[in-house]
Amino acid sequence: MSLRILRLNDTPVPAAPGDGVVCQVARGCSGCLVRHLAVCAALPVEKAHAMEALADDVRLVAGEPLVREGEARRGVFTVTKGALRRIRLLPDGRRLVAGFLMPGDFIGFSGTSHYKHTIEAITDSTLCEFSMADMRGLCHDHPQLERELLERACVELDATRGNLMALARLNPMERLAGFLVDMAQRRRRQGQDDTEVILPMTRTDIADYLGLTVETVSRSFTRLRQEGSIATDDPHHVRLLNRKRLDALAEARA
Repeated sequence: MSLRILRLNDTPVPAAPGDGVVCQVARGCSGCLVRHLAVCAALPVEKAHAMEALADDVRLVAGEPLVREGEARRGVFTVTKGALRRIRLLPDGRRLVAGFLMPGDFIGFSGTSHYKHTIEAITDSTLCEFSMADMRGLCHDHPQLERELLERACVELDATRGNLMALARLNPMERLAGFLVDMAQRRRRQGQDDTEVILPMTRTDIADYLGLTVETVSRSFTRLRQEGSIATDDPHHVRLLNRKRLDALAEARA
């Protein structure tokens, strides 16, 4: 499916069903609900117009790719709405989920000229896009923005190391508990209730992220429910009933 890009100055125009359109719209930053979570928060409000003038909105429907593994790197993005997954396919056809991207997350710079993962929308999603050249120029003009990007890269590196340790050392229930704690921490950073976790991804996504089978993930959810650590009203909503127990299970990653 070929991807058409529309750049508009005002109201987005709906795409025809199945047309494979990413609709990019020149929008302002004033209505952004995740600015406090995004890299642009490094800039004072009075300087935010420098980013606003260069930004475009990218809209994806659920299941639509933002970028594909092997494509030339064209830009950087901040997730403003929805959820995406970063995936890679192995030569034997197995799928690895390298991470989940939520509002405020940055899809950024890299030392490679091509994307190492496919990034696709889990739900209908919106992202703020900048060209690589524009972002480099902004970093040159605003050193505080470059510092923020470096700090985020370090945090992501630490998280990746933690996940590798989890895959090497933890049993399935500990891996799942750590995942739920991480998702709760994301909720807290967004100013939301962290006693409830929203999981837009499927159980298959979680299994591919944790290096487990779907059956093992389901059994681990069941065990956490049976011991009273969580309650699940439906597959996408999890209430954390015993945070101390979940934290103890997750601490093995440290």
